[in-house]
Amino acid sequence: MKYPEILRIDDVLARLDDFDTIIDARTPDEFALDHLPDAINCPVLDNEQRIRVGTMYKQVGSFEAKKVGAALVAKNIAHHIETLWQDKPREWKPLVYCWRGGNRSGSMAHILAKIGWPVVQLEGGYKAFRNRVNADLERTPELDFRVICGTTGSGKTRLLDTLESIGAQVLDLEQLAAHRGSVLGNLPCQPQPTQKGFETSIWNRLRRFDPQRPVFVESESRKVGDLRVPAALMERMRASPCVALQVARAERVKLLIEDYQHFACNAPALNAQLEYLTDLHGKARIAAWQEMATGGRMPELVDELLVNHYDPAYTRSIHRNFSQYEHAQAVALADISPASFLAAARTLHND
Repeated sequence: MKYPEILRIDDVLARLDDFDTIIDARTPDEFALDHLPDAINCPVLDNEQRIRVGTMYKQVGSFEAKKVGAALVAKNIAHHIETLWQDKPREWKPLVYCWRGGNRSGSMAHILAKIGWPVVQLEGGYKAFRNRVNADLERTPELDFRVICGTTGSGKTRLLDTLESIGAQVLDLEQLAAHRGSVLGNLPCQPQPTQKGFETSIWNRLRRFDPQRPVFVESESRKVGDLRVPAALMERMRASPCVALQVARAERVKLLIEDYQHFACNAPALNAQLEYLTDLHGKARIAAWQEMATGGRMPELVDELLVNHYDPAYTRSIHRNFSQYEHAQAVALADISPASFLAAARTLHND
């Protein structure tokens, strides 16, 4: 077979797990927005170089721009070979792509093929991949979802983690979104991915699930932090069978203090987030809650938030949005110990 081999997106996706390395030849800025799963960024032009060559192309002419660009591309590809791939055997099989499968990935694929590696280039590049992700996510996934429902602090995420640890199929949207899905849900020192990156992560998980086995997912709203859950997936989740997780309020308070230590030990940060609830609860109540936070009265504050904010909002939302909740399978936890979550997970996984 002659290399580089140029394959269309359907053929690449059918073999995606067979490549030893997936190489994104675009700029770091492009890569940061989104990329193929497990890809590494090996730009043939970095951010500044691409701008420089593009400007020269418009202002000076294509011939002069191509000469400058070719020299930069050659240097960058040589650097990647020397620092990343010098020890790769003859059988090493990389996939290379750029924005549209043109000059950038073509240059890299040509050189790797001349060395003797069985390199594959993605026809249509990232654009073809993105079109495929969009098309797949616009279709309702044919999967047997089981929606884990429960008031704030009932341990839905812990149950999902435990289910996954015993071999169940789990779609953890909050993990993929790097957000816990509430006004206090942003994770410290961990920004959310881009919308495209979030969608690619969801697509990559969905494609790996066995449709003959259930997929456990949390009862999310349409947005997780600043990110939107794909509409077709949301529609399917909201029509799926539900599991109602039940935990005593005192245990929920303990769980929330454990999970939100970054707020429990940082009253100014917590009070700043509580400001976002002013329109719902008024200045007087927010001031009272902020005083509790400043005074270190966290159990009292968390209990107040559950009773007056989270639980009423949950009750309104769950009945309105999840059509099968009335017939939910009830799972009661005695406490928030790992043993309790493991017992619940085993019950659901074996049903």
